[in-house]
Amino acid sequence: MNDRTTVLVTGSDGFLGRHLVPYLPTQGYKVIAASRAGAAFEGPDIVAVRLPDLSLPFDWEPLLRKCDAVVHLAGIAHTSANEDLYDRVNHVATKALAEAAFRRGIHLVFVSSIAAQSGVFSHHELTEDDPPRPSSAYGRSKLAAEKAVRATGVSFTILRPVVIYGAGEKGNFATVHKISRLPFPLPFGGLTARRSVLSVENFNSAVALAVTNARTRGETFIVADPTPLSVADVIARHRTSLGRPPWLVPVPERLLELSLKAIGQGALWQRIGCPLVARPKKLLATGWKPS
Repeated sequence: MNDRTTVLVTGSDGFLGRHLVPYLPTQGYKVIAASRAGAAFEGPDIVAVRLPDLSLPFDWEPLLRKCDAVVHLAGIAHTSANEDLYDRVNHVATKALAEAAFRRGIHLVFVSSIAAQSGVFSHHELTEDDPPRPSSAYGRSKLAAEKAVRATGVSFTILRPVVIYGAGEKGNFATVHKISRLPFPLPFGGLTARRSVLSVENFNSAVALAVTNARTRGETFIVADPTPLSVADVIARHRTSLGRPPWLVPVPERLLELSLKAIGQGALWQRIGCPLVARPKKLLATGWKPS
């Protein structure tokens, strides 16, 4: 591995960036950690720089002169942003970065999302060959960014991670783990729908592979742990890790679904009671070795 390779990581102050930036030097890389906050990291192989507001036009060239590859994490998610803001930050800024990387001859690893491919659930197992059908403004902006990256001619790898868990997690996993810590039985023992998840450690190794492995060039990959889990599995495992019994009551799925919909939580039911399985078969075939 080339220990002189310098990787620019955008969005370094987010959940993923805070894990990826210190990981890359352990794999022999130098890192330019770019974020709006200019977050500090310890270590001689990490330099922190500030990014401007990506909803406004920005010249990426000066940053790209200092690096050999770029991992683009920066964007907005889990917000109430409107379609226009999602598009400007997640699509237009990514397009500008890809065009600049093409001019510099730099490889771009674009971290998209499974939301670019699917809604919050799918009754068939997803693969990279499925026609993309995003159902949210966030997903549509990520898919538009993917198309823009491919159109520029830049050397690229596109990653579509599923929901990611780990220290500092946000969104659905943070909610499930918060519920898991409640000191009483939970009515989720009857949930059987399986959903693909991804540890942040496996995310890191997938990114490192995409930076180095020529077999990932010009390709799009689903990124997930090999084994999908049900929400009941996730809660039971988390409670066990806390030294507690699983304490799950097997309420019939149909009753739980009707109860949640009756109180206006139909969207929550889609996330916990409906399947979304996306296996990383294509990425595994390149030599990726998740833990």
